[in-house]
Amino acid sequence: MSSNSANPYTLEIAACERPAGHFTWAIRRHGKLFQRADRLQTTEEAAERSGLAAIEKLLNGHER
Repeated sequence: MSSNSANPYTLEIAACERPAGHFTWAIRRHGKLFQRADRLQTTEEAAERSGLAAIEKLLNGHER
């Protein structure tokens, strides 16, 4: 996800070393870490869906 003036957030998906085969996400706001996943996902696609859902909450005014 790319950032623009209307959406300051970017989503990063990363593979975990422990446990192997799992994925996590991080949200950055203007390049600085803003929020991380609290649960590991078993697929990259699941991690992306979870991260995008978190960004959607932020954009809808549920910012923490």
